[in-house]
Amino acid sequence: MDINVDVMLDLSGLQCPMPLLKTKLALNNMLPQQILKVVATDPGSEKDFHLFVNQSNHQILHFQKDQRAYFYWIQKG
Repeated sequence: MDINVDVMLDLSGLQCPMPLLKTKLALNNMLPQQILKVVATDPGSEKDFHLFVNQSNHQILHFQKDQRAYFYWIQKG
């Protein structure tokens, strides 16, 4: 996946609700259209992040998961 990332956020090891809270804080400090890449290990983040972008003007450009983590590329709205 070749997406230019403006901010990288590694939230490995954090449990709900911290991944979502730290993601919201990061997005608040970014400019519109910038891309935030988030790495999380909390399985609950998959549901939380998708619900969050559905209720905001942000967009998940790409989502990927493997055996160790969940990866999100979020464009700030």
